Amino acid sequence: MPIDIKDLGPISGKILVFGGIYSNLQALEALYKAANDLEIASDHIFCTGDIVGYCAQPAECIDFVQSWGIQSIKGNVEQNLLAGQDDCGCNFSEGGKCDLLSKQWYPYALSNITTANTNYLETLPDHIRFNIGKKRVTIIHGSALEIAQFIFRSTDWKIKEQSFNETHSDIILAGHCGIPFSEEKNDKVWLNAGVIGMPANDGTTDTWFMILDKSEDEDIAYSFHRLQYDYLTAAGLMEVNHLPNEYAQTLNTGYWDNCEILPEEEKKGSR
Repeated sequence: MPIDIKDLGPISGKILVFGGIYSNLQALEALYKAANDLEIASDHIFCTGDIVGYCAQPAECIDFVQSWGIQSIKGNVEQNLLAGQDDCGCNFSEGGKCDLLSKQWYPYALSNITTANTNYLETLPDHIRFNIGKKRVTIIHGSALEIAQFIFRSTDWKIKEQSFNETHSDIILAGHCGIPFSEEKNDKVWLNAGVIGMPANDGTTDTWFMILDKSEDEDIAYSFHRLQYDYLTAAGLMEVNHLPNEYAQTLNTGYWDNCEILPEEEKKGSR
């Protein structure tokens, strides 16, 4: 199937990038306030996918994103929801803890989105590209070759290079892995804003987003920002709706229930 790419042409001014809402409406509402405080318009706000996920309000999050008018690509969860698949397509190890937990939250998400939600998700592209000055930027979910590929800071640059070559980009804005990071090499920049729906396994209840802008020398400046939100309500709604307690506790503690998707380098720095 060909990749659906939305080309926005040149963009100027400050840009906000985030990923992984994961059905966490309270985090999304906090991001909306942060964007307003930063005076960033909706057409300069980009989501790297996975609007839907572990938390309790999938339909409300899709409705909010649509009414806000921000730009988003499909994540693997949206892709599988639209395809009518019976799992999230997150690329978890079969039979592992994350795979088993997905068999609880994914059916809940599937049964709690509306036809209007599905119609909106159908309009989302696979990738978005635009230019900031002379730099070509592409937004992807996992990698340009595989929507659910986990790419971390420790991932070999040769693997990242495949996405740069495939998209002919200078800057990649990626999602999926859940941890914010940056890496620069050979005049290329790989950026992951992190996600807003779950903490980054750093022992805080904060989540993350990123701001991009041109620097004084016309290069790209980027900065990572913490997002504080009403995690107690988000976790409580998960408990009320009988969603995995492990993920509810992640919201409360800032630590992931398990680190099975993490490479060794990321495991060392996680606790």
